[in-house]
Amino acid sequence: MRHQLKIIGWVGVGALAGALTTVSLQTVARGNMAPLPLEELQQLAAVFSMVKSDYVEPVDEKKLITEAISGMVSSLDPHSQYFDKKSFKEFSEGTSGKFVGVGIEISQEDGLIKIVSPIEGSPADRAGLKTNDLITKIDDAAVKGLTLNEAVKRMRGEPNTKVVLMVFRKDESRTFPVTIIREEIKTQSVKAKVIEPGYGWIRVTQFQERTVEDFAKKLEDMVRQEKTLKGLVLDLRNDPGGLLDAAVALSAAFLPENVAVVSTNGQLEESKFIYKASPQFWRRSASNDPIAKLTQATGGALKKVPLIVLVNEGSASASEIVAGALQDHKRATLMGNQTFGKGSVQTVRQLGPDTALKITTARYFTPNGRSIQAKGIVPDVMLDETENGNVFAALRTREADLEKHLSNGKEAEKKDPEREKAREEALKKLEEESKKPVAERRLPEFGSDKDFQLQQALNQLKGQPVKASTTLVERKVEKKED
Repeated sequence: MRHQLKIIGWVGVGALAGALTTVSLQTVARGNMAPLPLEELQQLAAVFSMVKSDYVEPVDEKKLITEAISGMVSSLDPHSQYFDKKSFKEFSEGTSGKFVGVGIEISQEDGLIKIVSPIEGSPADRAGLKTNDLITKIDDAAVKGLTLNEAVKRMRGEPNTKVVLMVFRKDESRTFPVTIIREEIKTQSVKAKVIEPGYGWIRVTQFQERTVEDFAKKLEDMVRQEKTLKGLVLDLRNDPGGLLDAAVALSAAFLPENVAVVSTNGQLEESKFIYKASPQFWRRSASNDPIAKLTQATGGALKKVPLIVLVNEGSASASEIVAGALQDHKRATLMGNQTFGKGSVQTVRQLGPDTALKITTARYFTPNGRSIQAKGIVPDVMLDETENGNVFAALRTREADLEKHLSNGKEAEKKDPEREKAREEALKKLEEESKKPVAERRLPEFGSDKDFQLQQALNQLKGQPVKASTTLVERKVEKKED
């Protein structure tokens, strides 16, 4: 039986930035439960009894227990979570790829909901919501005091129903309402085109069920159009992750057969595993192997074509796996910004017919044994977002910035005394930038002729001078002391 893990997430509304989750649905085996700390459990029972009998008004017993479990799990890390009946139903719908919502990926900032990125083509995107917008109210409910999961629940709903979001846009210093009609979110996960004769660009926005098939078809079409492909840019910027088998398959399209793509390691024996560039790790049926067909159709050209991978702080999880594998095997040059650093595996264990526990069970490691967690992948060449620089890099959130994030396992985040100073300077520049006309503040569309990072990737492929960043630096980690 093929060892399979999936990376999934709240695509309909989003969860943590780029923090799509790797899961394996399992049922708890009671025979494997660890010994229980009886004295502490007696204290818990005593507190429960006191609250039930002494509190100023009657309390719902089930709600008390649910909140106790939720509190215990949420104290572990940002990605572990207890699912009650309603949230487990929503989670299950999410894993099936059917999402009804507004189409944003979110995180929290100062108790408010921060938009990490609107999903391309979603209702939120069409309504003009932007990265770094803050949601202060959802319908009539103030966001302050809501958990991220509670905010997600309020924004989800039935198709064709409306939700009113009150939005604060910092760079314009204004608050305004946005009415959005919920719908099933359908994202095009692969885009591709020939940028100029001999050079192709293929962008993966998320690793979904059809990503491998679409990726293979678009590359076949590209090679058919360009008989001699001189270079290719694989664009993983703002790709928050997706299915692990899709990430392994895309890596395998460029790598020698059977080399390691990614490994996982945790406390459980089943979490110690190596995923390789071999069909058994992604093929869903004997007759369905898009990567094998692609290799045959292109005569193996993709194994040798010069390759650039573009990444940034929004590249997380599955996209980090692809970037790390291609970098470790020296198959591609990575360019852009240091990635998000979501290198942990979450396993979903069903507790009952309609409740479950999503718990972090392992860390991801690149083929050379580097931990992705809380560090991410550092590009070979750092690039600014525009030709005028990348002055807001210090303001961007990564896994290491999340409260209670899991450590790297080998290293710890190095405290940089210059970082707060850089943040203050970036905030001043952001204020100056907000005074410019809106058209001048918007970053160029990925893949356009004004895409500065893409132009630098082309220069790299052609052997021409590349304008590397003068402001971006690697966020360092240091070894833990024993």
